[in-house]
Amino acid sequence: MPTVQSNGCPIHFEVDGAQGKPVLMFCNSLGTTLHMWDGQMPEVLKHFRVVRYDRRGHGKSGVPAGPYTMEMLGRDALAVLDAAKVDKTNWCGLSMGGMVGMWLGAKAPQRVDRLILSNTSAYFENKQIWNDRIKTVQEKGLQAIVGGTLERWFTQNFREREPEKVKAIGAMFLATKPEGYIACGQAVRDMDHREIIKTITAPTMIIAGKQDAGTTVEMAEYLRNSIPGAGMTLFDAAHIANIECGDAYTDAVLGFLTKK
Repeated sequence: MPTVQSNGCPIHFEVDGAQGKPVLMFCNSLGTTLHMWDGQMPEVLKHFRVVRYDRRGHGKSGVPAGPYTMEMLGRDALAVLDAAKVDKTNWCGLSMGGMVGMWLGAKAPQRVDRLILSNTSAYFENKQIWNDRIKTVQEKGLQAIVGGTLERWFTQNFREREPEKVKAIGAMFLATKPEGYIACGQAVRDMDHREIIKTITAPTMIIAGKQDAGTTVEMAEYLRNSIPGAGMTLFDAAHIANIECGDAYTDAVLGFLTKK
């Protein structure tokens, strides 16, 4: 179980796949672990060596006192890459994972080959949503918000069609330490990547869900229009598009990353 110390926090990571293949690093949403990408792994491993990790405050990583910042979280990712002996990686981050990817693409461009920013945003104008959510978790725990979270994360059609998958993600969410969720939520609330994304030079694909109420298509279009040369792919999904769209999502990721 590899662990690297990053700014005093143990970060759990896993590396799968053959040495010599190009590297793809996955980065998770708030309230999930590296296992949110399990559905992508069989197909992706045919083409890439894969690095996954649990963000601080999540999974098997440490939960130091918050608040955290996007720079802190970006440096955690760099520490994982260093520990895995990876000089340069492709990146696929969903939601908060996309926010960390924006920081890396702007602040550590020499470490990023191609960049996928999925179901994410550079900025949240409405801070009150995050303040209210954080206050609820502080007072009542994650159980108080799991129902609403799953309704935002998956369309009603998917929740009815794949209840076991939704249940598994709900369990993953509830296993998150509240302190870790809050500290990461503060990083999301306080983030403003609107200027730095203009400096990203890596080839970039934006992924958005047509029914994603949290990180909207409008937010995705802002990213596409701000990052030089970025393209965009839309899925008929809510927030956790890699699970809701499964194989189609994996195909889109591989299509972009393997394109000559």
